[in-house]
Amino acid sequence: MEILIQIAGWMGMIMVVLAYYLISHEKINGSHKHYQILNLLGAIGIGISVYEQRAWPAFALQIVWGIITVASMVKNKESKEE
Repeated sequence: MEILIQIAGWMGMIMVVLAYYLISHEKINGSHKHYQILNLLGAIGIGISVYEQRAWPAFALQIVWGIITVASMVKNKESKEE
């Protein structure tokens, strides 16, 4: 089980870094759904890892990161529907 938690953490880190790379190099913009999905899945993966380690500040950061991402996704979806 520990190896799966480590894999989740590493995959989450890769997704967050990839999202940052894509936006920094203007491959996508901040409202692009791929950027938001990478951030959300990254936060979940890292969150699993830091929760298991009981790293509460890092876990709280991942919760906030995820909430911001979901709020952005909802906002982007609503603006496209108008």
